[in-house]
Amino acid sequence: MTVKLVAIDVDLSQDVMAIGDGGNDLPMIKAAKIGVAMANALPEVKAASDFVTADNNHDGVAVAIEKFILA
Repeated sequence: MTVKLVAIDVDLSQDVMAIGDGGNDLPMIKAAKIGVAMANALPEVKAASDFVTADNNHDGVAVAIEKFILA
């Protein structure tokens, strides 16, 4: 198996929504135009986000997509 990595320069502040729950997601959530934390996220992730959605057992990603993308 061969894996090829490609670097893409993307401005996350333009029309990007990032959803996460862990400390590793903080830079992504802070950089995105809309940062969304799952309800089960770490407190620091919730504090850095623009919106806290439902937890992973209650379709939190779908809730955020419906609110910000499909609305």
